[in-house]
Amino acid sequence: MGSALSPYREGANIVVVSIQYLWYTERMNGNALLKEDETWTYADYKDWELAPGERYELFRGKAVAMAAPNEYHQLILGELFKQIANYLTGKPCKVFPAPYDVRLFYEADESDDTVLQPDIVVVCDKEKRGPEGCRGAPDFVVEILSPSNKAVDMELKFDLYRQAGVKEYWVIDPEHKTLHCYGFEGDRFFFRSYGTTGTAPVETLKGLEIALEPVFAG
Repeated sequence: MGSALSPYREGANIVVVSIQYLWYTERMNGNALLKEDETWTYADYKDWELAPGERYELFRGKAVAMAAPNEYHQLILGELFKQIANYLTGKPCKVFPAPYDVRLFYEADESDDTVLQPDIVVVCDKEKRGPEGCRGAPDFVVEILSPSNKAVDMELKFDLYRQAGVKEYWVIDPEHKTLHCYGFEGDRFFFRSYGTTGTAPVETLKGLEIALEPVFAG
């Protein structure tokens, strides 16, 4: 994102860290249920016959069940989506709430093995917006934590989004009422954190300031 990452607000906690010094553990077992002990691709995933409300994500070929979100999770999602959608009205970038498939490492032959369903996704390149979802890395991703997905979202997804080329990644923690914002630039990432008041700029969408009080109000 280049210089787009630099104008952070006064009072936000800022950290610049080199990715090469960080290691992330893939702790899927114990945090979600595997469909089977097999390796899957998008070609398999798209043909699964699931029960109503049943959802899975693919992490490097491994299927991980997704728990249904609670009320507070959905209220946070709804308010944040509303603010982003209002800002993007009439603009080329489009915002999508879950469930919306993101094929992070898209392959035309459907051999890609990572399919995620972030809570909110913004895609600016219309060539990436296929009928089935996003083909490649979105510009902006938001994940809202739940007790069952904390390790997955905070560790494994962080690394996947960085590798795929996502520009900005937000993690909202409803339990502690905090927002963690990450911007990726080469082998480095930039970090900001916020509480429940004030505004948080979306660096990939210049001019968009998210009002945090209504996001966390519930």
